[in-house]
Amino acid sequence: MDAVGAAFEAHPRAGFLPRRHRKSAGFDGPLEIGHGQTNSQPRTVDAMLRLLQVRPGDRILDVGAGSGWTTALLAHLTGPDGEVLGVELEPDLVQFGSDNLARTGQPWASIHAAAPGVLGCPDRAPYDRILVSAEPRELPAPLLDQLAPAGRMVIPVAGTMLLVIGGGDGQATITRHGGYRFVPLR
Repeated sequence: MDAVGAAFEAHPRAGFLPRRHRKSAGFDGPLEIGHGQTNSQPRTVDAMLRLLQVRPGDRILDVGAGSGWTTALLAHLTGPDGEVLGVELEPDLVQFGSDNLARTGQPWASIHAAAPGVLGCPDRAPYDRILVSAEPRELPAPLLDQLAPAGRMVIPVAGTMLLVIGGGDGQATITRHGGYRFVPLR
């Protein structure tokens, strides 16, 4: 089994869903977690993680951490020598995601409240990897600025999944990887 498959096996989706949706964890579609947010479709999360190519020891920013599932998967991939910082705008989801994440036994990962009007967490940048689980209309410059020069960011922009390699130094390479729908990035 490859690393992404092992992460999914170690952190089943059901443990990151509201109780009323846990019996639907095997459904390959988004599931509501409250406040207009969703736990993403497993096939989509798998595709995003494979594009991200997380390495052991990476410093990772998880934008739109929601239920904590992607944060836990990223923490599994980077291991205890890495660090995963999840940010979430909805206070109730910060608590829900943090509680779910705490049960995984991965203290190198955490979820924090996103600062209103601030995208990501620039004070702790740069990041080797950035995963964005919400959709902006255009590629956000503040996130590019937080990406390390050789870093990778996976982000759905205006319905298209983008892989961005390189940071905000004007040298980023961007490739497109299919159409996807996400909740809006606020």
